[in-house]
Amino acid sequence: MRRDTFLKSLAAMAAAGVLPVSAQTASAVKMMIPANPGGGWDTTGRALGKAMQDAGAASSVAYDNKGGAAGAIGLAQFVNASKGDPNAMMVMGAVMLGGIITGKPPVGLDKVTPLARLTSEYNVFVLPANSPFKTMKDVIDQLKKDPGSVKWGGGSRGSTEHIAAAMIAREVGVDPAKINYVAFRGGGEATAAILGGNVTVGGSGYSEFAEYITAGKMRPVGVTSGTRLKGVNVPTLKEQGINVEIGNWRGVYGAPGITPEQRKALIDALAKTFKHKAWQDAMEKNGWTPAWMAGDEFANFVDAEFASMRATMAKSGMI
Repeated sequence: MRRDTFLKSLAAMAAAGVLPVSAQTASAVKMMIPANPGGGWDTTGRALGKAMQDAGAASSVAYDNKGGAAGAIGLAQFVNASKGDPNAMMVMGAVMLGGIITGKPPVGLDKVTPLARLTSEYNVFVLPANSPFKTMKDVIDQLKKDPGSVKWGGGSRGSTEHIAAAMIAREVGVDPAKINYVAFRGGGEATAAILGGNVTVGGSGYSEFAEYITAGKMRPVGVTSGTRLKGVNVPTLKEQGINVEIGNWRGVYGAPGITPEQRKALIDALAKTFKHKAWQDAMEKNGWTPAWMAGDEFANFVDAEFASMRATMAKSGMI
């Protein structure tokens, strides 16, 4: 076969996604981050993109931030713009499930392709440094006196910190429907509100607040883990007599309409990246717990999480 004919055939096979993995070169990845800059999904997406390049799993990565509605706006754009694209990926996680349950958007996760879960993380609740409150007990005492006077700040409606706030209220005998929850479109907005004293108490993944806690600009008063986080001297809610435990996790989905072979290639690329030093360093730096799960196992996990979260939110009066 003539060389030019062979190259044309190879290009056609690559476009169709039928090249064996060994014959495929690293792809130009398009990463949808369904949140504004500065939050957990943004940090995860950009760290993943860099690690994919360092691992040789991607030749380049282009990022697209589209925040709002707990990721539902970005999800809808991803579905509409990326159909059949074997190089498109979207960061997502537990927050998106909560947003879908509460917001009931027209586009759900059934329209996209589950690839892998990457990390898990627990939330921490913090007070602004100049807050008149010093402990979670102070917050709870005020919550019992006047639920609406306590402003809980965090991610989108249905986020894990929103659910945790409702669970806390229920556990201490306050109607969860009366909590004053202020939802922000991105972690950067929530952080600014806490630092500015515009909310009473803020919640997010520990990694998002770690630098401000270390600098003394935020006072941590409770984590949502079952036991204390390694290297973090913050009491759990359970230690303080509040029987609440809830975790966050983050993963990656592929575009709708990709073939099983294209899905496998993306999962293989993510698995290669997950083992690479660049990603391992990113997890350690951000305090993320490794939580690798891929393919159909991940898809089944998401279905189970959705059902469990819906039950928890119903019990807490959120839906």
